[in-house]
Amino acid sequence: MISVFKKAFSHSIKPTQTKLLINGKLVNSLSGKTFETINPSTGQVICSVQEAGVEDTHLAIAAARKAFDEGPWRKESASTRCKVLLAIADKIEKHKDELATLETLDNGKPLFFSHFDVQFAIDAFRYYAGWTDKIHGQTIPISGPYLCYTREEPVGVCGQIVPWNFPLLMAAFKIAPALACGNTTILKPAELTPLTALRLGELIHEVGIPDGVLNVVSGYGDVAGDALVRSRDVDKIAFTGSTNVGKQILMNGGIKRVTLELGGKNPHIVMQDADLDLAVGLTHFSAFLNSGQVCMAGSRTFVHEAIYDAFVEKAVAAAKAKKTGDPFEQGVENGPQISQKQTDKIMGYIESGVKEGARLLTGGKRMDRPGYFIEPTVFADVTDDMLIAKEEIFGPVMNIIKFKTIDEVIRRANATQYGLVSGVVTKDLDTAIKVSNGVQAGLVFVNTWMAQNSATPFGGYKNSGFGRELGEISLKNYLETKTVIIKRPGLSLP
Repeated sequence: MISVFKKAFSHSIKPTQTKLLINGKLVNSLSGKTFETINPSTGQVICSVQEAGVEDTHLAIAAARKAFDEGPWRKESASTRCKVLLAIADKIEKHKDELATLETLDNGKPLFFSHFDVQFAIDAFRYYAGWTDKIHGQTIPISGPYLCYTREEPVGVCGQIVPWNFPLLMAAFKIAPALACGNTTILKPAELTPLTALRLGELIHEVGIPDGVLNVVSGYGDVAGDALVRSRDVDKIAFTGSTNVGKQILMNGGIKRVTLELGGKNPHIVMQDADLDLAVGLTHFSAFLNSGQVCMAGSRTFVHEAIYDAFVEKAVAAAKAKKTGDPFEQGVENGPQISQKQTDKIMGYIESGVKEGARLLTGGKRMDRPGYFIEPTVFADVTDDMLIAKEEIFGPVMNIIKFKTIDEVIRRANATQYGLVSGVVTKDLDTAIKVSNGVQAGLVFVNTWMAQNSATPFGGYKNSGFGRELGEISLKNYLETKTVIIKRPGLSLP
């Protein structure tokens, strides 16, 4: 199936939508500027995309502002919004092969992972379609001749900035709850991977959503993204990306709603009683998923000293067996890094690990082929003070760290600025609960990894951000609570 798909799509597909979507129209940038998007598997240009400047972004904001203040979307019935979101899901499903191919072409992730992302996006729109008629307030009994109730109302114009590692999926995570609540949006995709977001915007508009409700501006973060953040006409910013950029958004955004899903240096803990093969499989998956380019990567693998040597041997064998190469080829599990810049950064961390005394057991080199490929890399005997154990690498690097006791490993797991995800592999329920309760993380996996769906909240502690995406709680990001108190006619105060 995948090999046939490769022949049909990977070498023949040409992106059809490279323009900005502003107020229901596909337009060129006012300046006429474009930028190139690169296939990371080859290093070659895929196509040129319109580059939104500050003025283009302001036009998109104005369109979203007018659509919210004057347009019908926020006043539509819940059943109408439900039907539209379901229609969006159906539209994506109809174009799932095209979208998955564009994602692999632009991002480099293996095709089967791109199909997973597309299906998750479909599920997200269907999940939030089901919430549209369940957004309601409360009646509150207060003293006196009053009727008191609350209303949940859309927050307004939402600026949504998504990363390059899961371009389509992150767009769906933000657009779906925003539209379900009656908001209008401006989506700013990452400049490294704009193609699926641009096509998604076009598909959503074809469904029949009112003009200005969804706008898509492809451009650079320090221009288009910054214009979104600074605008007084934007009521809410949702950002997924680096912790440093998240801090800049907080400084520059003024008083507006902000949710941030940022970096992680996630501990994956293997207890003494763990099934060894299960533990190796899970930690391998968590470290190397999407070529390590995942904020929730298990980038610190803590292994109990009693099984440490046996674990290391099997982990190295798994990394050596991992097939890296053309993400359209059947059986390939590890694609390229996203860019030359990111590749150089990862290689710098690998060199640092060697210099600081970690034991490099496999990998550690760029592959001799076009594109931005790095061999799956395993370090053993990593200590907490090493750079590779402290900073987010965002590459295919597993760091194996030895520990002795459960209290020790919880303390060491928490000794980081981040708190996004943690994991533990154990056969003992008491151990699982103690670790889950003790680690400072927004999501904890026990004997699994990345098992969440649209109903499970996702977000972090500490410098991993604040606010949650997915689940019912995500709706709170896109709603304002209004309290109404009415004095009943003819009744006087006591």
